[in-house]
Amino acid sequence: RRRLAPLNEDNGRFLLLAALIAAYLSAGATVFSALESPSEAAAQLRWNRTLHNFSRIFNISLPELRAFLRSYEAAMAAGIRVDALRPRWDFPGAFYFVGTVVSTIGFGMTTPATVAGKLFLIVYGLFGCAGTILFFNLFLERIISLLAFIMRACYERQLRRSGLLPPNFRTGPAVSGVSSLIGWKPSVYHVMLILGIFAIALSCCASAMYTAVEGWNYVDSLYYCFVTFSTIGFGDLVSNQKAVYQHQGLYRFGNFMFILMGVCCIYSLFNVISIVIKQILNWVLKKFECRCCPKCHKSSTRLSRRNAITPGARLRRHNVSRDADGQYDSDTEGRRLSGEMICMRELTASSKVSLAILQKQLSETANGYPRNVCINTRQNGFSAGVGALAIMNNRLAETSDSR
Repeated sequence: RRRLAPLNEDNGRFLLLAALIAAYLSAGATVFSALESPSEAAAQLRWNRTLHNFSRIFNISLPELRAFLRSYEAAMAAGIRVDALRPRWDFPGAFYFVGTVVSTIGFGMTTPATVAGKLFLIVYGLFGCAGTILFFNLFLERIISLLAFIMRACYERQLRRSGLLPPNFRTGPAVSGVSSLIGWKPSVYHVMLILGIFAIALSCCASAMYTAVEGWNYVDSLYYCFVTFSTIGFGDLVSNQKAVYQHQGLYRFGNFMFILMGVCCIYSLFNVISIVIKQILNWVLKKFECRCCPKCHKSSTRLSRRNAITPGARLRRHNVSRDADGQYDSDTEGRRLSGEMICMRELTASSKVSLAILQKQLSETANGYPRNVCINTRQNGFSAGVGALAIMNNRLAETSDSR
């Protein structure tokens, strides 16, 4: 009888995360139900009492009154309000709408009513959302690069003060000769702390503006900032909806910039937090492996070294690598260009690899140079990760050590 394949590390992490998300959703539903359900029941009771009192005082039947209220609800859904509001579909209003569409905020206070508008939204949102996600990923890459540059400069300054670096040292090709900087990468926890502080400061400044201009209290403004910046977009609070504001042009520009910067910052922060969650999942899986039987432990150890070249593997894959691309003399060089782990015993055993090439390979691997795709018939273009997770894996320290 055919035996089932053992559960590998990636599938185990996926199933563990799915179980934790299900538990997290259940816990959140329990808390919100306990907090909001009594208030909802009390509000429904007050509304029924008000409705009956209004019907009795003004001698209006309940069916007629309910029909009028249904018409009022339909008017609210169409954007009609008792107080004068700004036009929903003039160019500034339409620009605000498409901005909430492509950023996936989706407040819902403005929706297309025509069939042509709904069909156009499907096509427009398909490419617009894809392009905006790409923009967020590029922003993430550049903000991580900027933070890495600043943190590296602070790290070098700290080393100079401690006497581990010469005073005239400059970052450049000579960095490989300084043992204190070899393999240095910014810590994912430090990046998360910096992004968290920046997101909090940005939200506080935006909340102060909304409190002063919109007339909300500060807690509602903070709530609106989180709901908007995280692209949840409930729509119960929406900025820039009054007909006239004082310094209206300046407020519209500030509102746009705060939303843009807030969405980009929170998106980056969410991705960093996801890396930390992945680290926690890896730690939990390791704890599970320690409690498994020796047979399971051996299989998990073999899976955890899937990026290493084991003795004998080079000889088995030598012909495959040569047929895939003639510019590589061995599978070792092809795998080196993909940034994977290097087995010292296998490299030194090969007579074709000199000591200079070995030192160069170790230096490039330790410094985390950009990965090139390894041309191998057993790999594909997604082996290094896709999107924001791949960016974080390549640029932060803890993620590259844990893979």
